[in-house]
Amino acid sequence: MNVYAVLMAGGVGTRFWPRSRSRRPKQVLNILGRETMIQATYARIQGLVDPENVLVVTNREQLDVLRAQLPALPESAYLAEPIGRNTAPCIGLAAIHVLARDPEGIMLVLPADHLISDVAEFHHVMRIATRFVSEHDGLLTLGIEPSEPATGYGYIQRGEAVASLNGHTVYRVKTFAEKPNYETACRFLESGDFYWNSGMFIWKARTILKEIQEKLPEIYHGLEKVRNALGTSAYASAVEDMYRRIRGISIDFGVMQTAREVYVIPTNMGWSDVGSWDAVYEISPKDKQKIAGEFRDIVTVNGSESYIYAPGKVVALVGARNLIVVDTEDALLICKRNAAQDVKEAVEKLKKKGLDDVL
Repeated sequence: MNVYAVLMAGGVGTRFWPRSRSRRPKQVLNILGRETMIQATYARIQGLVDPENVLVVTNREQLDVLRAQLPALPESAYLAEPIGRNTAPCIGLAAIHVLARDPEGIMLVLPADHLISDVAEFHHVMRIATRFVSEHDGLLTLGIEPSEPATGYGYIQRGEAVASLNGHTVYRVKTFAEKPNYETACRFLESGDFYWNSGMFIWKARTILKEIQEKLPEIYHGLEKVRNALGTSAYASAVEDMYRRIRGISIDFGVMQTAREVYVIPTNMGWSDVGSWDAVYEISPKDKQKIAGEFRDIVTVNGSESYIYAPGKVVALVGARNLIVVDTEDALLICKRNAAQDVKEAVEKLKKKGLDDVL
């Protein structure tokens, strides 16, 4: 039994415009330090999986920039999707590669653009998760113990406890809940049995493929053709044909919400999906005026609680608070912190105006 890490690295991260672009996506930005997000993710899995057991699934357009990020990985580590079709096809594609190498192979499916500050806890929980799925043909996810009634995450409700392993309890999943409003999030928090959906999954490759076969037959049919073409000159055209025919769907909607054997391990590992500029502000170091960001220097006059990205520039913040300002060479973002999720809508409007050169 081998353990494989599957790094999902195909998104653009439109909420991080204007720093994130189609050819410079969120996962290759050094938002919170010297390492880029995918470099930090790769460093985090060291000691959990052998280097030859790492797979990176990305968009074909981003393949070269991803290779430059992780030069130690061989060419065979990268799986290129011709177009984005959400996480179910992405995970299915990785699963057939894992299955071809090891019929009992276990997958650690990880987004490439998350922050985890407690790496020791991450390793501890992943080892517990690996042990559990090696003994159970189920689907396992990690639930993050909530610290606030957050409305930007999906939630997982636990059911009955099924195992206790090295200080962590494994529960059956009772329900998955979409991003709630504030009142509902407060109820979730008060109940004590809801967790943030981390988007991290652990399972055997054959187990997830069996679920895809049952619940997403269109995708499975394409995956079977790709699997039969592995190692042949027909592989690229089989992948192309599959992605052209299938619809995009997430693994959560397509499989997790209706599968019978789904489990969750609650954990607190200092996790954030870093899903918006406001999330970056929340986890960044701040000065006395609660200003965060990157700039040469800053002065404030009744200005506070803002994130300013203006490398090399002197900034004056006057009479303004709770702002996000991101200044790049060819584009400028100014928005309220509580509207940071709506940057995605601004990107859509720029696209409709034909301003592809800044996207």
